[in-house]
Amino acid sequence: MFRKLFPLTLGGLGIGTTEFVMMGILPNIAETLQISIPKAGNLISGYALGVVIGGPLLVSLMRKLDYKISLILLGMLFLVFNGLCALSDNYYTLLCLRFFSGLPHGAFFGIGSVVAANSVPANKQARAVSLMFLGLTAANLLTVPFGTYLAIKFTWSYTFYMVALIGLVTVIAIIFFLPPTGKEITPKKTKSVPLLQKREALLILSMTAVGTAGTFAWISYIAPLMTNVAQVEQSFIPQIMILIGVGMVVGNLTGGILSDRLKPARACLILLFAISVAFLTTYFLATLPHLLLITTFITACLSMAIATPIQLLIMAHAASSKSVAAASTQAAFNVANSIGAFLGGIPLTLGFGLRSPQLVACGLALCGVLLAYKLYRSETKET
Repeated sequence: MFRKLFPLTLGGLGIGTTEFVMMGILPNIAETLQISIPKAGNLISGYALGVVIGGPLLVSLMRKLDYKISLILLGMLFLVFNGLCALSDNYYTLLCLRFFSGLPHGAFFGIGSVVAANSVPANKQARAVSLMFLGLTAANLLTVPFGTYLAIKFTWSYTFYMVALIGLVTVIAIIFFLPPTGKEITPKKTKSVPLLQKREALLILSMTAVGTAGTFAWISYIAPLMTNVAQVEQSFIPQIMILIGVGMVVGNLTGGILSDRLKPARACLILLFAISVAFLTTYFLATLPHLLLITTFITACLSMAIATPIQLLIMAHAASSKSVAAASTQAAFNVANSIGAFLGGIPLTLGFGLRSPQLVACGLALCGVLLAYKLYRSETKET
């Protein structure tokens, strides 16, 4: 099974790298392009906006194509735009290219999920889909720290060359290793209406977009927080990104266990409150590097743990529109990415210091707590 799904895992690795490596190389880009850290943070928001727009747009345009052809085309778009990012020496050009490099993200995961599920028996579908997302998790452990190292030791252009290389290997792997897949049967647009008319579904998507935005307000500015506030050496940033990656892996496993023992709505409520406390703790411990590292690991765990209960929630309320639901949460997570990076940068622009994004993150997570509580109450009344 892994051999057949290996190309999808590689694609997840590349996507995870280009999305999360920006958090580690933000100061290097800001210095090279002679822009502020908050302005550089827009490169994160630009990518997230590309994901939100590109997912439904590209899936719609490719619905008559064979799955395999669609994945090859998406891999080529990923390769080209990340390669062009490496050649860019202008902020606005790089911002546009980051937007375009985000376009294939949602469509690749959307189509890849269907391919993974269709390639195995029904009782192994969840495991197959998880293998594709294994690449996303592995990125935070392997390629994100290495990409950060390349930016610090040499130049951030090398980081994007590395991402483009992963894209090239992914395209080759899809061509030679992915078996025939058939064509996609895309649900009509009218099928998505019942999901979006459900109060619970709207609460879940709002909770995801607002509540998890705190994570991106936190992680988007983690590098300058470490170097300028905690006085950690810049050369140590790749190791910190590894620490965050390990935390996310642990959190992913923890979220699955928690979701088995608690109702997903209750798990979201508990986790969002815990995340808000973690952000506030980070704010107060930012000048103490050893304690900050511990808090960073815990925050990474909590931030990833919430992904599983959110997915279970939206699937439970999706009825027959599960593919639409999966695409909706993907968009919601990337709306969170864009909102978090943007709002986290506002207090920096106003001169409140590099710890201030943590307060923004805490506020966003608490808003998520309120939405999770409304959802939990709604489900409790139904039962």
